Amino acid sequence: MSEKTAPAGAGEAGVALPRTPLLSSITRPSDLDRLTSEDLVALAGEIRRYLVSTVARTGGHLGPNLGVVELTLALHRTFRSPRDTIVFDTGHQAYVHKLLTGRQDFTRLRERGGVSGYPARSESVHDVVENSHASTSLSWADGIARANRLQGHEDRHVVAVIGDGALTGGMAWEALDNIADSSDKHLVIVVNDNGRSYAPTIGGLAHHLDALRTNPGYERMLAGAKRILLTQGAPGRAAFDALHGLKRGLKDVLVPSAFFEDLGIKYTGPVDGHDETALEFALTRAREYADPVIVHVITQKGRGYTPAEKDVADRFHAVGRIHPETGLPIVPSRFGWTSVFAEEVLALARADQRIVAVTAAMQQPVGLQPMADAYPERVIDVGIAEQHALTASAGMAFAGLHPVVALYATFLNRAFDQVLMDVGLHRAGVTIVLDRAGLTGTDGASHNGMWDMALLAHVPGLRLAAPRDEATLREDLRTAVATPDAPTVVRYPKGALPERAPAGRVLGPPGDPFEAVDVLAEPDDDGAPAGWPRQGLLLVAVGAMTPAVLAAGRELAAEGRAVTVAVPRWVVPVPRTLVETARRFAGVVVVEDGLVDGGVGSRLRDAIEDDAAAGGGRGPLVARVGVPRRFLDTATRGELLADFGMDEAGIAAAARRLLDALGRV
Repeated sequence: MSEKTAPAGAGEAGVALPRTPLLSSITRPSDLDRLTSEDLVALAGEIRRYLVSTVARTGGHLGPNLGVVELTLALHRTFRSPRDTIVFDTGHQAYVHKLLTGRQDFTRLRERGGVSGYPARSESVHDVVENSHASTSLSWADGIARANRLQGHEDRHVVAVIGDGALTGGMAWEALDNIADSSDKHLVIVVNDNGRSYAPTIGGLAHHLDALRTNPGYERMLAGAKRILLTQGAPGRAAFDALHGLKRGLKDVLVPSAFFEDLGIKYTGPVDGHDETALEFALTRAREYADPVIVHVITQKGRGYTPAEKDVADRFHAVGRIHPETGLPIVPSRFGWTSVFAEEVLALARADQRIVAVTAAMQQPVGLQPMADAYPERVIDVGIAEQHALTASAGMAFAGLHPVVALYATFLNRAFDQVLMDVGLHRAGVTIVLDRAGLTGTDGASHNGMWDMALLAHVPGLRLAAPRDEATLREDLRTAVATPDAPTVVRYPKGALPERAPAGRVLGPPGDPFEAVDVLAEPDDDGAPAGWPRQGLLLVAVGAMTPAVLAAGRELAAEGRAVTVAVPRWVVPVPRTLVETARRFAGVVVVEDGLVDGGVGSRLRDAIEDDAAAGGGRGPLVARVGVPRRFLDTATRGELLADFGMDEAGIAAAARRLLDALGRV
């Protein structure tokens, strides 16, 4: 856990990076102490140029980091990490922190062997919280501060940096309630207020913060004071810096700071998040205070990079590979899963007034913007509050609507209790659409949406679809919103759509989509299902794994193997049609983009064994191919698929191993 890596300016062969003499001289946070005010301004410029240059090549969270350059400098000049603990909520804004703590080679950012896109304890003693899920920093900080006090570490401070968007999460308010109840801690809460999470922040708190930063009387008074003081030379400048940093007298009169102070937590601000002097003044005052303090900092997402500043949608919150000069993508995005969902849910909403959409601060990323543009009153953004989203949806279903809750798959984990007890128990007609399901790769362990199928299989009555292409996504979504008396889930991966994979024939009761199993490939000489030979092999593809499974099936068929490829349209619960079909084969290989333990393969195997125990005769051997039960290192999706034997070669190898085992039975 060293503080040192390659210097800033080190890059891949042939890759020109901007000169960063000041940044290259910073190997640890204490190196910032020797810099003058002029140096700090120059360093901030170097950091922004370096971020744009490197993130343009790798992709990543550009906008949030451009917005916190001065704030991060001030934090590390005011506090002494790692003795003082700095906790970043979500970690979207931790790139600058990484640069100042010795990690200055971003040429492989978010790639295997490179710097993680989020804080990572394996990289540095300065990183604490690796979880990219929002609204957790205050609870972490409360816990660390309590431990410091109980162990007598009175010289240590804890700083939680939380965005205005993360403050919409209920967990943050649970933590604030407890922080306010224990006032003997060296705890500073920095509210990084840029008016946005991904998109503009919504909710009552957002409106309050907006009032704080836009109060015209406050701004007029500040501007007048600035004009007067700056005409008085150096003493006037010093007085203005103090006034600008603290702002207590003006604020108390002109803005409703009591909102925070009524919680029992001291409040200071708003502070200009791009004014280094003001930031250090406010943070120093907060550090010296013995009780918890909120420092309200106003920042601009995408600061200093014109394409980001002009991007109204999300200020370049997260980008792929772009041209650094223009901000335009190097490779235009292909028509993807999210775009299909966006199109289809809008069409469904036009045809059915009962359909409403719900999102947790991710309206655009999950594809709900077109519906919001057409029917703004029927798209509800609850902020970063997944638990509330699910229970409120259960309430809307009870009152006669059909909510479609669109989330990233990894964030549904936060609302499992609500899915189970509010939606599932009450058989609510709620459809949950999970974007970024399965392996997402470069966003790190906490972003992989690999838990959903194993978790949701425990919810009685819930049905989950894993579409394999555009046509099945549209069909599954239509089926889901037409289900009034049970929760339904539709999950799909990140990225571009695969080629269409049509079924040769469909097994299962006619008119029952939940039991339908599509046969995509089978031996030429094979007849009806009843005649399938026991020596044959069945490959079962779950959703997005279909192209790889088909490719492996063709490879095995070329070797003279009798292979059938089948794809169930709905995978939770495991269709009875799939169980009965699988029992006609000697061996079954199930391939899924989710946890192998407790996933579709495990549940198919259990159902086959239950049949055998009930007197149905010996069933086939079942091999399961999927994601192991562990937190995954950063890598591309392709690298992870290869690691776990989930690519064409790995699936074919698993099938051969199973055939070898069958030969020994």
